Amino acid sequence: QVQLVESGGGLVQAGGSLRLSCAASGRTFSNYAMAWFRQAPGKKREWVTTISRNGIATAYADSVKGRFTISRDSAKNTVYLQMDSLNPDDTAVYYCAAAAQSYSGKIPDSLMDIWGRGTQVTVSS
Repeated sequence: QVQLVESGGGLVQAGGSLRLSCAASGRTFSNYAMAWFRQAPGKKREWVTTISRNGIATAYADSVKGRFTISRDSAKNTVYLQMDSLNPDDTAVYYCAAAAQSYSGKIPDSLMDIWGRGTQVTVSS
């Protein structure tokens, strides 16, 4: 069973950047497609991005396309989310999630198998 721990959140000014990390324990990291979701105050959790099990395919929500980049390092069992040109609408708790399927596109959160506890990202104007 994979366990996920996010880090890298914090407070940043609009236009700034942050890099989130999601460290996965366990030896089967490569069996999971990985995704990031976020939940802003008073809003439903939304999908942000997915990376396939082999790291070749990625997909992004329209709201972050061109600003966010997902990547994974199998040697470190870690998934990253590089966030650039941040704006206040990006303020949310960001969750890392894993799905034991060969997904590469948008994934409903109901299909994710494992979740991290989240990390807060706050973007000030």
